[in-house]
Amino acid sequence: MVHDVNAALTLQSLPLFPLGTVLFPGGLLPLRIFEVRYLDMIRRCQKTGAPFGVVSLTQGQEVRLPGAGHEGFAAVGTLATLAEVESPQPGLMMIRAHGAQRFRIQASEQLKHGLWVADVTQLADDLPVPVPEDLQATADALGRLLETLEAQTQEAGGEMPVRTPWQLQDCGWVANRWCEMLPLGTPLKQRLMELDNPLVRLELVGDLLARNGITQG
Repeated sequence: MVHDVNAALTLQSLPLFPLGTVLFPGGLLPLRIFEVRYLDMIRRCQKTGAPFGVVSLTQGQEVRLPGAGHEGFAAVGTLATLAEVESPQPGLMMIRAHGAQRFRIQASEQLKHGLWVADVTQLADDLPVPVPEDLQATADALGRLLETLEAQTQEAGGEMPVRTPWQLQDCGWVANRWCEMLPLGTPLKQRLMELDNPLVRLELVGDLLARNGITQG
C-alpha cells in the first residue's frame, strides 16, 4: 500500500521472495512455486495486481526446510510484477514476472507462516544514458548474442529470456541484460544491480567482457 503524499515512494508490508539470484529492472523471472507461503502470496498479488519484492539470499535456502538456518537477504531488491500465472496442478504454480523498480528495505519481519514482509523505499529508475562510443562494442556484442538466441528460440519453439523492445542504445538496459546472462556470482550481480549510475555499471560490465575475450578491451 502506498501511503501519504510526502512518502509516495514508500511501500508498506511488501511481500518478499528471497531467491538465490538477482532480479534486474526490465528483467524476466520465471518461477516454479510450490511452498504454501508463496502460493498464497502469488494468489493475493494476482487478485490485487500488487507487486512482490525479489531479494537475493545472503544466507539460508530458497526452500524452507525443517531445522534449516535463518534466511538472510540483501537490503536492496527489485519489485516484480506478475505477467503470467499458470496452475498445472493443485499446489503448483508456474509464473513469469517482470522486474520493475529497485527498492531498499527499511524494516522487515517474518510472519507466522514463513512469509517475509517489509516496509521499503523505492529507488529511482536508471536515467536514460546513451551508450558512449568507447562502450559500443559491449552493446554490439549483446545485439549479436540476442539475435543468436532469437534464432535458436524460434527454431526450438521456446521463449526468449529477454523482453522486447531491445534498448541497445541505453547504458542501463545493456548493462542489466549482460548481468543477467553472464555467469557472475550472486554477490557481484547484487553489487552491480545496486549501482545508481548506469554508465558506471556498463563500464564494469565492459571490463568483465573484455577480460573474458567477449569484446576487445
